[in-house]
Amino acid sequence: MTVPTLVIGNKNYSSWSLRPWLAMSVANIPFTEKLIPLFDARWDDAIAALSPNKKVPLLIDGDLRIWESLAILEYLAEKFPAARLWPENPAARATARAVSSEMHAGFAALRAHMPMNIRKTAPDKGRGPGVDDDIARVCAIWRDCRAAFGADGPFLFGAFSNADAMFAPIVSRFTTYGVALDDTCRAYADTILTLDAMTVWSDAARTEPWVIDADEV
Repeated sequence: MTVPTLVIGNKNYSSWSLRPWLAMSVANIPFTEKLIPLFDARWDDAIAALSPNKKVPLLIDGDLRIWESLAILEYLAEKFPAARLWPENPAARATARAVSSEMHAGFAALRAHMPMNIRKTAPDKGRGPGVDDDIARVCAIWRDCRAAFGADGPFLFGAFSNADAMFAPIVSRFTTYGVALDDTCRAYADTILTLDAMTVWSDAARTEPWVIDADEV
């Protein structure tokens, strides 16, 4: 079987790249990583040669190219059913897809004012208009999922799922910007931060030489 290639951007900044990378790593799905530094002098040509929408992440599996993080996660769940990247329980699975889609499409204020930057620590920064509402909604999702479906493990739906991959960059943002969390949300955030795969990604991010001024705190 051909090993797929995951094309990603800088690990310090590319929250969308983190999502499928984390899912594949936690699920032990073999893949080759190809990192293209975001927005450097060769970015336009390098990404245009690979990605139909000229963005990362991109999954290349044989002749198939899949862009957009959530589409990649759906494909992985279908191709590798043993990985159980969506919950088996129908209600939990539907909810996991709903909150993942909400994460994919929403939280514009949080994204804009709190860009992912693993190397930095900036407590109380990034509190632009709408950010507190986004934080409250994220925390409500985490609490509701843990209460309804998290009895069998420390993740949103007990076992690790695509929903956790979707929210992992938010955990990173909350850490960078020192967002205060209640006990349930703090425990969940710590679960994500201490994942071996998350540690590997974060350690690599801290050693990257590239700097994107627009995403610096």
